[in-house]
Amino acid sequence: MIRAFHRWPGLLALALVTLLALSGAALSVFPAAEQLAAPQASADLSVATLAGRVQAAYPGVEQIRRAPSGRITAYWFDQGTPGAAVVDPATGQGVASADPGQVQRWLTGLHRSLFLGDGGRLAMAAGAAAMLVLSLSGVALVARRTGGLRHWFTRLRGPLAGRLHVEIARIAVAGLLLSSVTALWMAASTFGLLPETGGAPAFPAAVSGQTGIAPAQIVTLTQTPVSTLRELSFPYPGDATDAFTLKTDRGTGYLDQGTGALLAWADLTAWQRMTETIYMLHTGQGAALLGLMLGLMALGVPVMAGTGVALWLSARRGRPRIRDNQPASQAETILLVGSEAGSTWGFAATLHEALTRAGQTVHVGPMSDFAPETYGRARRILLFAATYGDGAAPASAAGFLDRLERATPLPEIPMAVLGFGDRSFPAYCAFANAVTSAACAKGWEALLPPDTVDRQSPQDFARWGRALGQRLGLPLELSHQPVAPRTQTLTLLSRRDYGAEVQAPTAILRFALPRQSLWQRLTGAGFARFSAGDLIGILPDDGAAPRLYSLASGRRDGFVEIVVRKHPGGLVSSRLTALHPGETVTAFLRPNPGFRPGRGKAPLILIGAGTGIGPLAGFLRANRRRPVHLFFGMRHPDSDFLYHSEIADWQAQGRLTRLVTAVSRGVKPHYVQDALHAEAAQVTQLIREGARVMVCGGRDMAAGVTEALAEILAPSGLTPAMLKAGGRYVEDVY
Repeated sequence: MIRAFHRWPGLLALALVTLLALSGAALSVFPAAEQLAAPQASADLSVATLAGRVQAAYPGVEQIRRAPSGRITAYWFDQGTPGAAVVDPATGQGVASADPGQVQRWLTGLHRSLFLGDGGRLAMAAGAAAMLVLSLSGVALVARRTGGLRHWFTRLRGPLAGRLHVEIARIAVAGLLLSSVTALWMAASTFGLLPETGGAPAFPAAVSGQTGIAPAQIVTLTQTPVSTLRELSFPYPGDATDAFTLKTDRGTGYLDQGTGALLAWADLTAWQRMTETIYMLHTGQGAALLGLMLGLMALGVPVMAGTGVALWLSARRGRPRIRDNQPASQAETILLVGSEAGSTWGFAATLHEALTRAGQTVHVGPMSDFAPETYGRARRILLFAATYGDGAAPASAAGFLDRLERATPLPEIPMAVLGFGDRSFPAYCAFANAVTSAACAKGWEALLPPDTVDRQSPQDFARWGRALGQRLGLPLELSHQPVAPRTQTLTLLSRRDYGAEVQAPTAILRFALPRQSLWQRLTGAGFARFSAGDLIGILPDDGAAPRLYSLASGRRDGFVEIVVRKHPGGLVSSRLTALHPGETVTAFLRPNPGFRPGRGKAPLILIGAGTGIGPLAGFLRANRRRPVHLFFGMRHPDSDFLYHSEIADWQAQGRLTRLVTAVSRGVKPHYVQDALHAEAAQVTQLIREGARVMVCGGRDMAAGVTEALAEILAPSGLTPAMLKAGGRYVEDVY
């Protein structure tokens, strides 16, 4: 429900909210510029002295106004012609035009009413209301994702668009809340929806009838500093019944134009002060620094709008449309999905359809919406939990474990957990296992024993479905057809072959970058945006499951490069290693944001063996300023020293600080873990300095590296687990 409150105002009012934010950000500059440009009055200057100076310069002066920025403007009539100027309080002479300027007037008209009068004001008020809903729902969603307000600035994981959206929101939301609330207040005031704020005191019934007193002789004006002045209006010439009108930060009063006596006075009411404070908070008038800060926060709105649309489109692509999805409060079966790339939603849709046909009422939603207190009619909870990266919760399951921990009291609803993953990865279904453990620790009744689906296997899913059907007493047959990813054709440009001498044929394959449509470039779909370390899926000719390879290049390199070793009986590797330039393969891209070097200047320790050098080479090719230490294991330098010439060039260019190699087919077999032990002192020092460790290669190699680093770091009190928890130890293991 909260997601819907956040999504639809954002999509429906996207242009309006963006326009409000951009025009508001532009207008926020003017109060600061005005304060810097306007001559400022000295602290001891009185209104009487200022009025005398202005009157001497402009005998027909009618009014003197002081803006919150300190700018003083005089208005006068000269032989029937009106005039106005910004004046220097030191001389009373005009120094600049009082006209705010065409650009400022245009932006103000755009921001307030779209140049459409009351209709435009109503539209902009609707935009402010949408921004308020977005801000409040955004706070709730960020708190849900981070595990509560106490963890507001916790480290984020997931796709770039999602992380960028939340990172900006965490900083900008306070300013957007303030701007939207004050905008709605001002709109309500404009349309007369708020009580009257009160005004000047009643004009005195009797005056002296005298005229001609000089401002310097009026005691009230001599005692009023210019710093508190808002407005001084002079009596109408020749009208003995008129009076001076003085407005200050304290209130409004009338002064006799003959005697200078204070005829009447009214202090500002609390309501007036509140209204003026809201005006100041919204416009920045009188608080230029605050205005600039709010303007900077508003600049985040277009970025959040773009990333929000990208997330919505990604969710639509990855999440199938589920017909007859029941509200959570009305459903007998609650089916919650934790998915990163979206494939698990397809399995949920298949189960939803089967259960619905069997007469069940089913609600499907993300695991991040877990709220057992709202499941009033639920008889079972089913959790489809995929694993992200090294055992982390996927995007649509953010905060689930925290909410599970806080669930008290437990409803009497049995729960079943089905994990989705790839058994070739070390952290196979690790998040599903964590969910199962947490549920058991809470004492949650198990509907079924925990189970898994390997590599989106329809057979595994059907087997689990039969077990569920038996438990429910339903003839449940699940026939799931995974949705094929959107693919593109890649043409091989060149290849370099290695490893034949050690019976491990390996090739570096470079493909041409496929042409991208304008829409793909705007949304980042296809191969429009990728980095070294992302994954490319190659489809075999027989339509079996695709094989994933880590990319050795990024979009800026202008080509798609992978490193492939031929495996006996491997359909995809055999096909790839037999390719000749000009031939093609069918492929798709899968982001891998958990395996990136990250930003900053902290050192990198890259550890790889064999084809694991692929993404590490891509990181080196893109490196510009960080110290990088590469530990590379190979069988023999004469046969499979992958990227040998490039590595030499990268060292000469300063992209690679140090290379340490390990040869396993030499006189004395030497592996990367042995190389790490030999460099233990430097490795420990680098990690103490904040180095990030990145490991790529086979599972056995990665396990050996973890064990070696555990031994090396033990004297320093650090462990690989601690580094992983801090995001400083990441793996791409196969």
